[in-house]
Amino acid sequence: MTLALALRRTVALLRAACAVALMALAAACATPPPAPAPVAPPLPANREPPPPNVNLSGFPLPYRQGYADGCASAKGAERKDGTRFGSDPNYRTGWQDGVTLCKKR
Repeated sequence: MTLALALRRTVALLRAACAVALMALAAACATPPPAPAPVAPPLPANREPPPPNVNLSGFPLPYRQGYADGCASAKGAERKDGTRFGSDPNYRTGWQDGVTLCKKR
């Protein structure tokens, strides 16, 4: 066997190995996306939320409820009252603060 023939075979084997590796990589990318996280029910509008790890005593009830829902969302399944989030600025701000602060812990 000549050197040129051996070199051609080696190059052909390398090309085939690269093609197989690329096909395996492309097949790995074709996995389905993960299922969406379950949505937990938000706190009722008239119920006091559980006490958080921060002092919220001077804040209105909708803010505290939003904070509790946001903090719960940061730690697990999303918990948000979409209607209140869109219409109540205290709930919305509390929810956003709860998600932000509880993600940091």
